[in-house]
Amino acid sequence: MSEVISRVPKNAREVLFLSLSEFKGHRLIDFRVHVPGDKEEEWVPTKKGVSLAVGLYPAFKQALAQLEAALLEQGLLDPEDLESPQ
Repeated sequence: MSEVISRVPKNAREVLFLSLSEFKGHRLIDFRVHVPGDKEEEWVPTKKGVSLAVGLYPAFKQALAQLEAALLEQGLLDPEDLESPQ
């Protein structure tokens, strides 16, 4: 069971899929790179990625907030870069 929540283009040939999945009875958040398959609109998962237990999400979210603060502080992103598209 896997439910794709979002897709983020990584480059011209790869897309990062963010999914909710289950493995051996454990619910997981999966971040996995996919590449085009043989059929049109088909995406095939690669070994590149990571799965996190759902219980780790709060710590992961906090780590992302710390990363965002560092990116802004170092001038690698502007606050406008973080605004949601309308």
